[in-house]
Amino acid sequence: MKHVEIYTDGACRGNPGRGGWGAVLVYRGVERELSGGEPQTTNNRMELTAAIEALAALKEPCRVTLTSDSKYLVDAITQGWAKSWQAKGWKKADRSPALNPDLWERLLALLDTHEVELVWVKGHDGHPYNERCDKLATAFADSFPEPVVEAPTPDENAQI
Repeated sequence: MKHVEIYTDGACRGNPGRGGWGAVLVYRGVERELSGGEPQTTNNRMELTAAIEALAALKEPCRVTLTSDSKYLVDAITQGWAKSWQAKGWKKADRSPALNPDLWERLLALLDTHEVELVWVKGHDGHPYNERCDKLATAFADSFPEPVVEAPTPDENAQI
């Protein structure tokens, strides 16, 4: 089974706001960059999407070391929370709805296809691949036009 290293990051300008994700896949010294985004999203959705898109890019089942700075992503998988939420109909332990069930469904299916070890790294701490993924993610987020904020119209009845 091929061993692929995957590094991912998500970014959001505002939360929610303009978002981007970036991933770098490394196999036998060859690197492949992936990125994308959405004009209105959250940072957690972008973190999950980065992992999903990177794993979906693999053409066959692989052994994967997936490195991310997202505790949301890493802990939900390594602590078994996501599978528990799924088993409970996307409810958390306190019975509140689990967020992003559409993405968790896709990710869990991909984790069943590949043999994945998740590794957490501290973000913005100089890890070369994490910094590179951050640049990919933020560049994509910045590629969307900033939302136009309209100035309030004067209220004709306002007292001055």
